[in-house]
Amino acid sequence: MSDFGNPQPGAGRLPEATAQPFSRSRRLPPYRGIVAVDAKGFTGHPAIEHGEISRAIPELLEESFVRADLAEVWDDRRFPASTGDGYVFGCDPEWMPFVIHPWLHTLQETLEEFNLHTSGTVGMRLRVGLNIGPLSDRGRDFDGNGTARNDTHRLLDSRPVKDALATSRASVTHVAAILSDRCYQDAVLGGYAGRHPDRFIEVSATVEGKPFEQRAWLFVPSPSGDLLGNRAVGDERAEPASTGVAQEAAASRPARTGRPTVQADRSNVNSGTVHGGQNVTNVLPGPLSGGVVQGGPVRGIGSVGGDYVEGNKGDTVHGDKNEYRR
Repeated sequence: MSDFGNPQPGAGRLPEATAQPFSRSRRLPPYRGIVAVDAKGFTGHPAIEHGEISRAIPELLEESFVRADLAEVWDDRRFPASTGDGYVFGCDPEWMPFVIHPWLHTLQETLEEFNLHTSGTVGMRLRVGLNIGPLSDRGRDFDGNGTARNDTHRLLDSRPVKDALATSRASVTHVAAILSDRCYQDAVLGGYAGRHPDRFIEVSATVEGKPFEQRAWLFVPSPSGDLLGNRAVGDERAEPASTGVAQEAAASRPARTGRPTVQADRSNVNSGTVHGGQNVTNVLPGPLSGGVVQGGPVRGIGSVGGDYVEGNKGDTVHGDKNEYRR
């Protein structure tokens, strides 16, 4: 039997570079946690600073892992690579809950200290992408490539995490993280990470100019600016927010159905789309001593407490002011 048709594992295997997908079954690659970071505004820095930023990123990452008592994660990292404006590596997925917490908070503190004491003009703010998925990892060149790795970099480039840094204060918020749905479901919702699920905001991760859209989860250890006030973003001292990332989270919730309750004391409530006329509801909670009703048709919304007056334009109202007529 030829190697192409041999069903036995390990016998007559084609080189991976020429193996065709869907042609026969193979073992899944090992699952790896993926940690990737990008520096905000890298290309906006003068070219002379690019090398300094590229060198500083892995140094800051190493320092933050050591401070978080996770030196083992850094020392055992798989397929590490610099991306110029960032860094990426794989790790055993069992560490992902600790990467989410405390490492993200420790990275925020490390960058805060670096930016406070650094000489020169370089300030460091990082986007962090976290994911879990099967990736080749046999200690060879080009390990770590695959869909999970590609998706992690797309998450880093997505609008929600970029907006999180753009709408926050550079002096306060140094880290914004985005988690894949798999990472969130396994590590956070599963209860393994030391942060409550309510601290994460569900977002739709899209990338401008790319056919990419995924459900993802945003986490900002130290929110500021438009992010302040959202209890789902990092700090427990936050209050309900109404702008920025919080608006996207609110927009993603299902719309309420049914007619809203409308109340206005001694005033007109104008509702509906106007096509040649208007629907006007006049709610008068106090006594009514008569008068002339002018304008378009007058109708009540639901049950009206107090007087109810219905008529047409130009009619003079007579009768018992307590009379209720539908």
